[in-house]
Amino acid sequence: MRLPTNWLDYLILGIYFVVVLGIGFAARRSVKTSLDFFLSGRSLPAWVTGLAFIAANLGATEILGMAANSAQYGVYTTHWYWIGAIPAMVFLGLVMMPFYYGSKVRSVPEFLLLRFDRGAHLLSSVLFACAAILIAGVNLYALAIVVEALLGWPEWVAIVVAGFFVLAYITLGGLSSAIYNEVLQFFVILAALIPITVLALRSVGGWDGLSASLTESRGADFMTSWGGTGIGSDNPLGANWLTIVLGLGFVLSFGYWTTNFAEVQRALSAKNLSAAQRTPLIAAYPKIFIVFLVMIPGLAAAVLVPRIGTPESDLQYNDAIPYLMSRLLPNGVLGIAVTGLLAAFMAGMAANISSFNTVFTTDIWARYVVRDREDGYYVRFGRLITVIGVLASIGTAFLASSFSNIMSYLQTLFSFFNVPMFVVFIIGMFWKRASMKSGFWGLLAGTTAAMVNYFVLYERGIIGIPTDQGANFVSAIAGFVAGAVVMVAVSLFTAPKPAEDLQGLVYGTTSPGMAEPPAAGDDAWYRKPALLGWGAVILAALCYIPFSF
Repeated sequence: MRLPTNWLDYLILGIYFVVVLGIGFAARRSVKTSLDFFLSGRSLPAWVTGLAFIAANLGATEILGMAANSAQYGVYTTHWYWIGAIPAMVFLGLVMMPFYYGSKVRSVPEFLLLRFDRGAHLLSSVLFACAAILIAGVNLYALAIVVEALLGWPEWVAIVVAGFFVLAYITLGGLSSAIYNEVLQFFVILAALIPITVLALRSVGGWDGLSASLTESRGADFMTSWGGTGIGSDNPLGANWLTIVLGLGFVLSFGYWTTNFAEVQRALSAKNLSAAQRTPLIAAYPKIFIVFLVMIPGLAAAVLVPRIGTPESDLQYNDAIPYLMSRLLPNGVLGIAVTGLLAAFMAGMAANISSFNTVFTTDIWARYVVRDREDGYYVRFGRLITVIGVLASIGTAFLASSFSNIMSYLQTLFSFFNVPMFVVFIIGMFWKRASMKSGFWGLLAGTTAAMVNYFVLYERGIIGIPTDQGANFVSAIAGFVAGAVVMVAVSLFTAPKPAEDLQGLVYGTTSPGMAEPPAAGDDAWYRKPALLGWGAVILAALCYIPFSF
């Protein structure tokens, strides 16, 4: 599936890579301390961190993964946005960011060190580091698909070359380089997705033609969000409304958006608490509408290639976007689209690599291996571990290539790593009696239960679940319940943390950082987190109505 590119497309792509590396060199001058390298000196405005927050999520999950999801499951993809993202993003901004930012932690696992003990901290750090490398590999593999289609390179060459560019600009400028590149990448991504969406919709006869074709070939439920989701009913997603609401809407989404350091790190780099709270809320507004830019191309691909993702076709679900690019886009626009896709995958990979180097350096290396060295040592080590992280991501990219739908693979990873961490956070933040030891055992129990459900009960056919996505929802619920039960049980038999050590870490307590006065000029309505948050929830609910039944 070679894309019909010419010199104009390559020129646009070349200009983009020059700008990306230029931003890396420019950001290098601002890196003087480890705080600069890992958290941009906590100096960035809310609009910058907000755009970086959403761009960091616009990686393989959003582009190839959600288009693949739409080609396979239809309009059910809306659940990943209006139920599976917006409420959790609002919760992060309004409820959890005061704890994260007010406690002055440098990472999400460090918060567990303050709330629980070293066992919970070390286990969460290791689990997060592994998850970051695996997810970075997904983005790198998705990027390689496009490079392979663009240049005809073998997949392994595309993976290595693509990884080099991400390595270059993160190693140079640290988080600042990643964030400012993500702001640029956000607009480049939109410039890529909009023409693909418009031309794909036109090629299948508009929304009416698209709906009529898929209703006839896939059934009426394929074009609705909730049709056929009654308990015991069959639907393309293989999940009922209860597992969608609990598994995706609560457990998976809150687990991802509130504890995934690749996202939270952008908010922690904001200049003050108000800006940190507004970071996920600003990102929520474009998130509401991006669903159309990934869902419609996937649906159109299902019409144009009726057997996509089946043994009868040589195209996987992951090929939906590259197929439409090769078929619909003229040169020049094709160059912008290719650049936008590469920008998306680089943003997703960079987000995970920058969070990986922070966690590995500050939470593992500096805390347990080489302690009390000069600040410059940890900056140098951070650059070294970035190189190692990219090399490891190259290896996990080949693992991702074995999945026909990378969205299913990502949701599997989230159910293993993010959901157990979320249950530990949510109980620790809202229950003072949660003991120091309960964090470690709850995290271990939740991770184990999710993996047992997927690898033993589901894959061996012990329980009947129609699809991988349905299995992911059930794994998430199992991980959450197991983690919660074990935390409560352990807390009842072990000593709680002293009350004086819980200030600013548990709901109902405050720390000096959480109680900071508002900055001058922060009384404007668009600077009020509560208004932004509730506005995003209401707007997402209104968008649901036309697709509900």
